[in-house]
Amino acid sequence: MQHIRNIAIIAHVDHGKTTLVDCLLKQSGTFRANQHESSEERLMDSMDLEKEKGITIRAKNAAFKYKNFHINIVDTPGHADFGGEVERIMNMIDGVLLVVDSAEGPQAQTRFVLRKALEAGAKPIVVINKIDRENANPKKVLDQVFELFMSLNATDEQLDFPFIYCSAKEGYAKTELEHVTGTMEPLFDAIVKHIPPPRAKAGDGFQLLVANLDYSEYLGRIAFGKIYEGKVKVGDPAICRHGNGKVSKNKVTMLYHFEGMKRIEIQEAHAGDIVGICGFEEVFIGESITDSELRPALPYIPIDPPTIQMEFAVNDGPLAGMDGKLVTARHIWDRLVKEIRTNVALRIAQTSDPKIFAVSGRGEMQIAILVEQMRREGHEVLVSRPEVLWKKDPTTGNPLEPIEKLFVEIPNDCLGNIMENLAGRKAQITNMNHVGNQVSVEALIPMRGLIGFETDLVNSTKGMGVMSHLFHEYGPDCGEIAARKNGSLVSMDNGEATNYALNMVQERGRLMVEAGDAIYIGMIVGENARENDIPVNPVKEKRLTNMRSQGDGKGIQLAPPLKLSLERALEYIDVDEYVEATPKNLRLRKKVLDEALRRRTEKNRAIKYVQE
Repeated sequence: MQHIRNIAIIAHVDHGKTTLVDCLLKQSGTFRANQHESSEERLMDSMDLEKEKGITIRAKNAAFKYKNFHINIVDTPGHADFGGEVERIMNMIDGVLLVVDSAEGPQAQTRFVLRKALEAGAKPIVVINKIDRENANPKKVLDQVFELFMSLNATDEQLDFPFIYCSAKEGYAKTELEHVTGTMEPLFDAIVKHIPPPRAKAGDGFQLLVANLDYSEYLGRIAFGKIYEGKVKVGDPAICRHGNGKVSKNKVTMLYHFEGMKRIEIQEAHAGDIVGICGFEEVFIGESITDSELRPALPYIPIDPPTIQMEFAVNDGPLAGMDGKLVTARHIWDRLVKEIRTNVALRIAQTSDPKIFAVSGRGEMQIAILVEQMRREGHEVLVSRPEVLWKKDPTTGNPLEPIEKLFVEIPNDCLGNIMENLAGRKAQITNMNHVGNQVSVEALIPMRGLIGFETDLVNSTKGMGVMSHLFHEYGPDCGEIAARKNGSLVSMDNGEATNYALNMVQERGRLMVEAGDAIYIGMIVGENARENDIPVNPVKEKRLTNMRSQGDGKGIQLAPPLKLSLERALEYIDVDEYVEATPKNLRLRKKVLDEALRRRTEKNRAIKYVQE
């Protein structure tokens, strides 16, 4: 146990933690890069979406040997929507590497993850990364990190943190800026010296707290966690204590531990090691696996509740089944069930309509990632606008809504626009700091007000604005928040979009389709310049006569269409609209395709609202 170290790497989005893990794995000799493999390839970002977006989505385990120490390492996500991944990791580890960009300094997400680590009693080592950047200021960033520790009420021992300067990209670390090194050895030495051995007890019996899950078609669920006490062998009888108090008995069918990124089968594991255990079909994060019922359960750690919900529905449009192979309600439900086996921050439920399922999670990005994965696997699905999950105050019975703490960094000259935007979204400004020509704003904002804010921020600041947000609390209703101001241009005919028709449609607003695109009744083909929806005909063809007309030889000039990404489309749609996500296309459409039926439904809804 004295030769085991368990650490997590935590940081804000894009501060270089995944690159740092790769560097540690390569320099420890655990992973030797092939000749064909580029040095830019990230080993830890194993999902396609992680490679494309450059963010970590799933917490991942790896391990390496340094001298005679076995170091288990966990790469955690930096985005707030994947906070569920971060919380449970803290139970497995005894120390954290807090990675901070030497130019940007500690950001909002750094604060969130560090708070979780300090609460769990983990020993921090501060790694100031990217010191090779042109505008790096490592000394100033170190002072900011110290202030951050102070504001989080760190203990005197935690405030006396060791720090290392490094460039993960170039592959060197040093304890003083003047030193010249070409390797990561100072960081390896700091891990071995400052991170304590695992908090665990050798001896008889066996106790493990489940902190991560995986699923294998052959072995069922694999539960990952740290052994708190005793040892375990393959074939030992074991019990699982569930969160609801139930107990299930089984035996250990397989044991894994990590070498590099690979899982290695082992026959026996001891206190302090991070291992994977097979043998339990029903096991969830935060539950305990022990050798007998006499041994008490480890404390169950609940995970923050979901705050946002979307509907996933079967694609019932005219073009359903043209792109994807997995299109039925059973296919969608099976895929959602498979997702929650390993993704604990998501909840799924069936609704009164057998073709519609409710999926709730931490934020729209988390659910958009799931939709993107489903598209790539060949599913077709309709997704509704995100709705926040309300609660009732147990004492007064009044509705409560989720309030988020928002952190925004913007250039000085954009402050007026952003403040006006935030005021319209019912945000309360709590703090504002001017540093150079940058302003950092802290605010409390209802979750409803955040939907679509990121797009406005990027447009208002010409892409210079940075934002992140954390769940704050459930608070009283903040009142009505104005939704999208513009209506939609809705197709009233089926067919193929033509240049002639689109030329007339674009006078009404902004197009979202191109000539040649397949169009159907009820599909949204553009954004109206005004507030109401307008039916348009984008498939109309030019009537040919034997009369000479002014249009002969006159070129049609169409403005480039507005192409929305999946996340942007989910923010953009209104409550009566769906995003139709298929493997090859993203289309926007009305929930009710027939215009007469749609008007009747809206009329009934308005009457019902007045009666209430």
